[in-house]
Amino acid sequence: MAIRIIRKGEDPVLRQKAQEVKQFTPAIHRLLDDMAETMYDADGIGLAANQIGILKRLVVIDVQPKEDSFQKRAWIELVNPEIVEKSGVQREREACLSLPGLSGVVERAAYVRVRAQNRYGEWFELEGRDLLARCLQHEIDHLDGILFTDYLRPEEIERQPVGESSR
Repeated sequence: MAIRIIRKGEDPVLRQKAQEVKQFTPAIHRLLDDMAETMYDADGIGLAANQIGILKRLVVIDVQPKEDSFQKRAWIELVNPEIVEKSGVQREREACLSLPGLSGVVERAAYVRVRAQNRYGEWFELEGRDLLARCLQHEIDHLDGILFTDYLRPEEIERQPVGESSR
């Protein structure tokens, strides 16, 4: 596994739509592992492949408390995810590994049901509420070139010096 460089700010890859994964190869498995390691190294709770410059519909998420050992962590892998149902409303602060120093209160669905494939191409559904629902929506937006700041007016975006936590 390897820690990848997270694309930041105005990097054009962050605005591009990721492509469907059609072949479930060992290279995709390694990429998912690298994404998880990168997410943990950056102290994030989610990461989409285009955040590391790969235009594939891949997401890793872990909203659970962090374990001491990488092997004990239980991240969620989503290949070709799509939201098939959403309901309710939540308004909470969001930040992003690709937009260091920025945060804002974003309105999202409080519940989502997502259909996706695992690393072997098998379909499954996942339900998320609250923080997991927010993270699923945030990361799937990345796959479509949408950033959380797109939901905010310029005056609603809070800025703080990079290096200070916004979570």
